[in-house]
Amino acid sequence: VINAGKSTHNEDQASCEVLFVKKKAGGANSTPNKNSSTKRRSSLPNGEGLQLKDNSDSDGINLYYWSLFDGHAGSGAAVVASKLLQHHILEQLQEIVDILRNTAILPPTCLGEEPDNPATNSRTLTRAASLRGGVGAPGSPSTPPTRFFTEKKIPHECLVIGAIESAFKEMDLQIERERTVYNISGGCTALVVVYLLGKLYVANAGDSRAIIIRNGEVIPMSSEFTPETERQRLQYLAYMQPHLLGNEFTHLEFPRRVQRKEVGKRMLYRDFNMTGW
Repeated sequence: VINAGKSTHNEDQASCEVLFVKKKAGGANSTPNKNSSTKRRSSLPNGEGLQLKDNSDSDGINLYYWSLFDGHAGSGAAVVASKLLQHHILEQLQEIVDILRNTAILPPTCLGEEPDNPATNSRTLTRAASLRGGVGAPGSPSTPPTRFFTEKKIPHECLVIGAIESAFKEMDLQIERERTVYNISGGCTALVVVYLLGKLYVANAGDSRAIIIRNGEVIPMSSEFTPETERQRLQYLAYMQPHLLGNEFTHLEFPRRVQRKEVGKRMLYRDFNMTGW
């Protein structure tokens, strides 16, 4: 990571790891052990000669992880996130590793119950048939377990996305809890790429984004979060809780800062729920 001399402390941090996602042993609060979950890899800077030792246990999934953190107003948050965010992601994925390994069957609605196999489930009943009182309809002797008439089909990819989102939230909460104790300064953007089961997952927070350049074509993989892109959300916050924004913003947006001489005159504006003016 090139810091370009912005400060004596490197406010830009990065991380690159190969991890092994294995079902969590023991209690739900056990902490992933980096020494046991991280595969050994070559220390060559360009990754040549990458040699991974096979994990003796085959009931898990390899996880490839890259991340960049642009520190703002200090290096503390960027340093902490670069060291720990991957372990929050690992911990979230450990909860669902068995489900992810079985791609032939959709994830169960309730963790711990047997997933329904759509190919073999002959008891599926349409709403119209149940209203006609057919066999298997609610109230009949052969009633299957209670279900909504239309149950969302959740693909495995959505579980991975949800795990990464939850890990971002947990990382943010940890920084908030430990900010004073460990003197964590500033904040940071986060840009993460996870390669899992043949697919790339890209996640970001803040004004960093990822692109892929392929055959001269630029393919955006994520979007920045800036005051402009988040205008409606921030102004809704200003409308509901103006004190959180330090009276710096109102829920109304003007084309430019209102001058004293213009107070009382009609001026273009838009409310937080508007796209037009």
